[in-house]
Amino acid sequence: MSHVRTRGHIFCAALLALGSLLPAATAAEQVSAVGKKAPEFRLKGADGNDVSLADLKDKQLVVVLFLGTECPLARLYAPRLSELATHYAEHGVAVIGIDSNLQDTAEEVAAYAKEHKLTFPVLKDEQNVVADAYGAERTPEVFVLDETRTVRYHGRIDGQYEPGLQKTTNPRSDLKLALDELLAGKEVTTPETEAVGCYIGRMPKPTGSEVTYSREIARIFQNRCVECHREGEIGPFTLTSYEDAIGWAETIREVVDQGRMPPWFADPKIGHFLNDARLSDEEKRQIFAWVDAGCPEGDKSDLPEPRNFVVGWSIPQPDLVVKMAEEPFKVPAEGIVDYQHFTVDPGFTEDMWMVACEARPGNRQVVHHILVFLQAPGGQVDLLRGSLLAAYAPGSPPRMMEGGMAKKIPAGSKIVFQMHYTPNGREQLDLSTLGLKFINASEVNQIAESGWAINVAFAIPPGAKDYKVVSQYRFKEDKMLLSMTPHMHMRGKSFRYEAIYPDGTREVLLDVPRWDFNWQIDYILAKPKLMPKGAKLYCEAYYDNSAESPTNPDPTKTIRFGEQTWDEMMIGWFTTATIPGTLKLTQKPAAATEVK
Repeated sequence: MSHVRTRGHIFCAALLALGSLLPAATAAEQVSAVGKKAPEFRLKGADGNDVSLADLKDKQLVVVLFLGTECPLARLYAPRLSELATHYAEHGVAVIGIDSNLQDTAEEVAAYAKEHKLTFPVLKDEQNVVADAYGAERTPEVFVLDETRTVRYHGRIDGQYEPGLQKTTNPRSDLKLALDELLAGKEVTTPETEAVGCYIGRMPKPTGSEVTYSREIARIFQNRCVECHREGEIGPFTLTSYEDAIGWAETIREVVDQGRMPPWFADPKIGHFLNDARLSDEEKRQIFAWVDAGCPEGDKSDLPEPRNFVVGWSIPQPDLVVKMAEEPFKVPAEGIVDYQHFTVDPGFTEDMWMVACEARPGNRQVVHHILVFLQAPGGQVDLLRGSLLAAYAPGSPPRMMEGGMAKKIPAGSKIVFQMHYTPNGREQLDLSTLGLKFINASEVNQIAESGWAINVAFAIPPGAKDYKVVSQYRFKEDKMLLSMTPHMHMRGKSFRYEAIYPDGTREVLLDVPRWDFNWQIDYILAKPKLMPKGAKLYCEAYYDNSAESPTNPDPTKTIRFGEQTWDEMMIGWFTTATIPGTLKLTQKPAAATEVK
């Protein structure tokens, strides 16, 4: 039986710009730094000059910022920190950045400061001595010192960014408020908050362990992580060497322990999927044992051969490459970017039969996801009628079909790119593309189609914590179900697909109990499933519009269907194919011409 395959099982531990970030321990779990004398330090700056705390004796306040060159939040906050440093300089406030990460070299720190045009010095803390003295755990993490160099505020910069969320409004500018109160001679109203960001990569202290990087961990990372965590890919840092890995060891352990990485959110008790990305229990045990033992390197002769990855397109060389526009789109350094739409006419003069497609981001640092739709000849993009052609999101591989399975692109169709961008702290340019591979009509024996069970009529009340929305799709003829892709936005909580067969029996096909907007995963069935004529695909989604939801942009609003992330969607995408051997083309299309 023909079926859809991927370019290999995607076991990617890539951390998205926001979804990878981990909240620091609560104040109750930490020894408070507030009210204590700040330790002295002298470190070399990115410009080669030494800077010490004593050098700033004429400054009324000093802001000590712990940063990391690869931490997504440290990158996002860079423009804001530069503006803050410039604004408060005339009020006698000095800002000092410190990079204590083992994995960040002095050259990388200098490049980070130059790239983000930082207006304050950034110092390199070799062997995390200063981070240890201050008790810093995360990047970015802030300590505000008064004129006696006593810590008066400790924690986050502000409440704009949280794990998996860029808020539409900033509820509290903690650092700025603390500075304003101190400059006015007042006590800080909220002297301690939770820092949010990446773990500081500290020097390891290896002990004896049966598990080493060279023998076990390098193989796990190669098989499960490196596809995304390598140079030029979506992962914000690389995991291709021991030196890379040890600086991120604590972060890796935490996200694996929480089940957040590798990205896979389906209930393991339901269904079997071709692209199941879960780590085995033994792989988890080895990672935990390695980190607990201080990340021993082991014998380098035990290292596996490096993996070879395809450079460029993951599908076979496309017959047609379509650019989203003639000129790149400019993505701002900060803020929320509305979905952008670009319509392109590729000049299809006859029906085309597509067997592979890949939506390829031009700038992976800022492209959150891409949806590519077909616009029917002379018509509009119809989100309600399954005109989806291709999609890109971290963790979702491009789709390739084999055995004569293909998808029809009618003559005269146009292509519409829907682009979702997430700023990363520096103005960026993007020019994404779509690659298409075709076969002749005479080779087609199964037609693949995209469809969806969709609900656009819901209204989620303000504060609703567990609001249910349902949708369904009825099959008008026998089809083979190939994959399912649930889609919601920031308030999405869970999503389930269920088959209701003509005889009334029901079967749960996919259950995603913990929805994560940062990962638009296409769940590809290990074995295509027959959906007989009259069967229904029933989808049930739950939303959390309460203030307790950590990813809710605004719990005070009634939320309806809409394209932007602060709106909501309820779409149960799916892909089907005709039954093998049943295809009858009543009017055989002309053979597709190879387009390059």
